[in-house]
Amino acid sequence: MNSLVDLPTRLDQTPFPRDRRPMSEHAGKLSVLIPVYNEEKYVGDVITRVLALGPVVKEVIVVDDGSTDRTAEAVQGFADREPKVRFHKSPKNQGKTAAIKHALTMAEGDVIIIQDADLEYDPAEIPDVIGPILAGQADVVFGSRFLVRKAARVHYFSHYMANKFLTTLCNCLTNRNMTDIETGYKAFRKEVIKPLVLTSKGFGMEVEITAMVCKTKARTYEVPISYYGRAYDEGKKIGFMDGVAALWYIFVYNLFKPLGKAGREYKKAVNAALAEAKAKAAPTQTGPPPARPPASESPRGRRPTPATCPVGTTSLRSRRRPLSHRSHPPVRRTPR
Repeated sequence: MNSLVDLPTRLDQTPFPRDRRPMSEHAGKLSVLIPVYNEEKYVGDVITRVLALGPVVKEVIVVDDGSTDRTAEAVQGFADREPKVRFHKSPKNQGKTAAIKHALTMAEGDVIIIQDADLEYDPAEIPDVIGPILAGQADVVFGSRFLVRKAARVHYFSHYMANKFLTTLCNCLTNRNMTDIETGYKAFRKEVIKPLVLTSKGFGMEVEITAMVCKTKARTYEVPISYYGRAYDEGKKIGFMDGVAALWYIFVYNLFKPLGKAGREYKKAVNAALAEAKAKAAPTQTGPPPARPPASESPRGRRPTPATCPVGTTSLRSRRRPLSHRSHPPVRRTPR
């Protein structure tokens, strides 16, 4: 794992498509949303690593989902001394979806990424995830734990099979070829995620976001990421019933929600915003169009004539040999 000192330079080392302009022009574009619940052991380290990414980070929005330990005190300490850190504490635990729903109302960056507070995902890899968006290649990027990976903890086979099953089922309904819909690393252009009003519960936002985004014209990419999974005795929270709920949400948000009024309005708003952004990014031509050259000057024009041939050369017509001087011998008729 890279040290904190090396993290800012990763924005220029990402192997994925990125903008070739100086990274200073991307300063203040990224909003990092961190939902947190009882993570006093890790949340401080996560915030430190995110801030170490440098000027590209506009804000770090931390939403405490009713923690019962000293998580709120740890985050408040960062918010008091670091202006980029914005903190909100919910009065009671409502789930990850509720925390992200509130964080989205606070986000102001052009690019938005979700970062878990448990260090299962390394903030040093955020530049790899947002790289295609900054390059103008993508509107949405998922960090996949099942592509070619840098590092991944050997862990629960049951979780692996559940992820594969849910992803395959979702792909059948979205007609996409994703490898990891349940990933915690999802990055978006603000035009794609801000209009979406989340309505699922618990960890259902992973399926809801995937299904709804796939109904729009947003360009979606996946990039490989590392995954440092935890065991349940180390604080892992997702359980069997969350998988059952995800199965239900796959059908709800692929088959029914997009047909409702809210779903139609979301698709319309996102497609219109993306079309407007594309029009602004397209190069514009100023002044009258260039005049077409005469046929005699065009590479595909008529053949040069003696009047247009340069001095010291002959025209193609003058170089033609008479039929009587052609190289092949005449055909003679032999007597019978």
